[in-house]
This record gives sequence, C-alpha cells and structure tokens, in this order.
Amino acid sequence: MKLLIDTHLLLWAASSPERLSEAATALMADPENTLYFSVASLWEVVIKSSLDREDFQADAARLRRGLVDNGYVELPIIAGHAIAVADLPHLHRDPFDRILIAQAKHEGLLLLTADARVADYGGPVRLV
Repeated sequence: MKLLIDTHLLLWAASSPERLSEAATALMADPENTLYFSVASLWEVVIKSSLDREDFQADAARLRRGLVDNGYVELPIIAGHAIAVADLPHLHRDPFDRILIAQAKHEGLLLLTADARVADYGGPVRLV
C-alpha cells in the first residue's frame, strides 16, 4: 500500500515514536507499504516553527534527510495537486492539510493522520 504520512505523524515518528498509535506504527513498519512524505509537510514545519508553535519545533532539513535515509519517498507539489484542492469540501481551512488530502486523492495514496478533522474528509484518509 502507498501511504502519505501527515506532518504530525512524521514529526512523532522522527522524535517521539511513543506518541504514534499502534495502528500507525504497524502500518508504517510494514515492509509491504511504501511511505511518502509531502514537501508540504516540510513547508508546514518551517512556517509553524518560525511562528514558535511548540508542536512544530524541528529542523526541516534534518527531518527531510532522516525521512529520505529511512526510505520515505518525497512527494513534490505539482499543479494538479493545487488544482485538486478546489474539489475538496470546506470542512476546515488549514491549507497544509488540504494540500495533503488533494495530493493523496490525485496520486492514489492513502493519507494517514492523527487529526479527526482531516479524517472527516473521508476518501483516501485514514485516522490512526
């Protein structure tokens, strides 16, 4: 299965794996699954870290290096992803979450999230 991992799960996997649910841990550890991270997640870390958000205090370059070194596939943002955001319902306004959902839909990936608001979008989103 191809899994797009949301930003919080990426941060927890990198620095606090005990925060991951059993379901998230099992899916992310399964060698049959291909793990993806979005450039949008790195962008989110940079933006929210600069705003002193305590839950986003990470070095984005170091996070990226660790993800790549651990076999994650980097997913760039392309025009089709941006355009796909227009098809999403307006359940909430976080642009980073919305682009992750659009990317998952556009690329045929399953988005793993710990955020119930993101899971409300349904489709290729799984709450773990």
